[in-house]
Order: sequence, then structure tokens, then C-alpha cells
Amino acid sequence: MLGPEEIDRILAERGLEPRRSLGQNFVSDPLVIDRLVELSGVGAGSDVLEVGPGLGSLTSGLAGSGARVLALEKDQRLCEVLRDVLVTQGLDPLVRIRHGDALTVDLDELLSVRGGPADPAVEARAWSMVANLPYNVAVPIILRILSEAPSVGPMFVMVQNEVAERLCALPGGRTIGLPTLRLNWYATARIVMTVPPEAFVPVPRVESAVVAIHRTQPPHCDTAAGPVFDLAHRAYGQRRKMLRSSLRGLDADTFADAGVDPTSRPEELSVQQWADLADTHRRHRS
Repeated sequence: MLGPEEIDRILAERGLEPRRSLGQNFVSDPLVIDRLVELSGVGAGSDVLEVGPGLGSLTSGLAGSGARVLALEKDQRLCEVLRDVLVTQGLDPLVRIRHGDALTVDLDELLSVRGGPADPAVEARAWSMVANLPYNVAVPIILRILSEAPSVGPMFVMVQNEVAERLCALPGGRTIGLPTLRLNWYATARIVMTVPPEAFVPVPRVESAVVAIHRTQPPHCDTAAGPVFDLAHRAYGQRRKMLRSSLRGLDADTFADAGVDPTSRPEELSVQQWADLADTHRRHRS
């Protein structure tokens, strides 16, 4: 795996610098990589999606476990470098590299091709996602994978610690928000590891954390996810107000039938309560 000296050498030899606009901070601590691979539980025969592989530090750890890796990299400059690194390590047969943006790529087409050599005996197995996500787009990538790529099961993603706390927040906490609600519609999340700034090149100004995300059944709801999120968005737009003020148009009977206190503020509601409120509102309007 690539330590900080190797990363600096590769960047210098190629005349490259990390792009802040792409949120590039390359993980460089082999102990962090070993621990992340261990936590993810991937190994021989596993199919892993890695978004933002960069120079291949984590890619090498994943492939070294025997996992088949599909590495999606937005920065065209790094795709060739990543391939050369993997060839040098003898790990290239287990990795397929794709150039593309995780926010716009056709996920159905992308995930129809497994990482590494094809094996018909395991083609039906679900994917895992293990990634050091670009800081500036981590949340939208996670939410897009959850909503649009059901074949991707458990995710172990490295993000800024502040982002991790928001994703894993519980109702009533100050850090809970719409991203938390959207994630909780599809999954549960918890922080399983913290990572110091010194584990990256270049060294960021913030700590990072690894979030484990596991899919669950969506809340019981007769209303589609979109209208539920729209209702919550209205309330979170005025999150200091009570729901009876921020959600004008919902009468007292709607709150009562949904079992939601109209004097609550949006951060106090669970995802199931938002679903109940949206369901009741829809029934009362029909």
C-alpha cells in the first residue's frame, strides 16, 4: 500500500497535484487502510465498488484481500496512474478502472460489470461499497447510491467527521437534518472509526471518520419517498419554528391522526414519524 513518501514520489514524477476542486485527499496510512478493509468484511469473491480511488492506496488494500474491485475515478489524469500502480503491485487482474462521475454515471450500466475477471458463479451477489469519498460530494454520492443502486448493500465510507456526525445523528440532536432523514429512509448508519488528518496527503484541516451504512426496510408508508422528503424540506427550511407554523396547511387533526405533536420541531421527528405525517396529510386531502 502507498505511504506518504510513495504518494509524494508518484505525484512528483507525474507532475501532478491534488485537486481541491475534486476534494482529493489521498489516504496514506497503511494501518488505516488495513482497519477499513477489516471493518468492511470484504475478501476473496467479494464485489466492491470504490468511488474516488485516487492513486490506489485503498484499492490495493481491497484487492489485496482478494476482493474484486470496480474503481470509479472522475479525474482522468489519475486513471492511468492507478493502473500503473496496480500493475506494479500485481493486483491489476482484480481491479477494473472506470472513468466517470459518481453523480452522473449510469449506475445500472456501471454495476452490470463486476470488478476483476468475470465469474458467472457469483454474478448475482450484491455489491459492497468501500471508499474514501471526495470531501465535497460525499453526501450526494451516498444518497444517490442508496436511492438508485439497490444492488449495493453495505457501505463503509470515509468522510469528514462533521459529515459523519450528521449522517449518523439521532432525532432530537442538533446535527440531524435532511441528509439524515434521506439516509434513514433506506438504511442505518454509525461511526465505526475516526481517522486523524495525518493519515492523508495532503493533510486536511479536519478529522475524518468511517461510517458503516447498512440497508434496512423503508418505513411503513403508503406515500412515495419524494413527497415525504418534500414535506420535511418545508419544515427544515424553518427549523427553528414549530411544525404547526412551518407546515401551514396541515391542520390539528392531521397532526393528531399522525401521532405527531404540532409543537415539535423538525429535528425531533424520526423517519417513521415523517412517513406517518405525510400519509395522514395525503389522506386528509383526498
